[in-house]
Amino acid sequence: MTTSMRIFVTGAAGFIGSATIRELVAAGHRVVGLVRTEAQATMVSQLGATPTLGTLEDLDGLRRGAEAADAVIHTAFVHDFSNLANGCAIDQRAISTIGDVLAGSNRAFAITTGTPNVPGRVATELDAGDRSNVIFRLRGPAEDLALALAERGVRTIMMRMPRAVHGVGADGWRAGLVGPLLDIARDKGTSAYIGDGLQRWPAVHRLDAARLYRLAIEKAPAGARVHAVQDEGVTLRELAEAIGRRLSLPVVATSVDEAAAHFGLFAGAVGLDQPASSARTRELFGWEPREIGLLADLDANVSA
Repeated sequence: MTTSMRIFVTGAAGFIGSATIRELVAAGHRVVGLVRTEAQATMVSQLGATPTLGTLEDLDGLRRGAEAADAVIHTAFVHDFSNLANGCAIDQRAISTIGDVLAGSNRAFAITTGTPNVPGRVATELDAGDRSNVIFRLRGPAEDLALALAERGVRTIMMRMPRAVHGVGADGWRAGLVGPLLDIARDKGTSAYIGDGLQRWPAVHRLDAARLYRLAIEKAPAGARVHAVQDEGVTLRELAEAIGRRLSLPVVATSVDEAAAHFGLFAGAVGLDQPASSARTRELFGWEPREIGLLADLDANVSA
């Protein structure tokens, strides 16, 4: 039987964080959740956790949360894609601050990152953090920090999320980078894919991801890379067709040169072929996704 832990969760009211809190509380853990507003505090209380007000830039608050915890799960991130460098810098300071508190304790610290891009093949848990484009170069140092902390006596766990974490949360249906695809399709009046549309997007349901956070915090060894991947690679064309079907819009192919005009800031990410496997994760934790896949979830919960 797993020993009950006091777990500090950042991003407690978020799409992934709130699902993870529900999972942790159901398993008998005591949770303290970092929230930014009183409304979020109420929501987190209703999930069975104890809220604490603060932000990722409140380093003293992060220290207090980590000092009182048996384990930390870090899901928060400043999602401002117009200034990703600043969000990544805030994230890295938060990780370093929490890590300094946990150093030498062997307490678990789950850090949320992304599945890597490995050109020409499916990425696995053995692959190092990716630096293939500007997004990965900005996000990659979070994994470097995690590995360095593992050398300092912290049981760090790199929770690699796919680009499409989907499901129904408190603010409705969401699906990571599929959200911008929906917004762009509504704005442009067409649902587009790039080239042949065979670029692959890994995906996972938020409830399956939440269960994996719990399993990892309970069992994972220091320095573990954990892939929360249910769908190894849904193609961009399949996504575009599903979006077109749900929004009653025509589906069109764009060239690589036309992609920037259609997808704007997201063109580089949209056109990236980034399949990822979770075979090692499933073997290590006995984790098998239970929820519906991305395309079925989109069909069930998106409407014009």
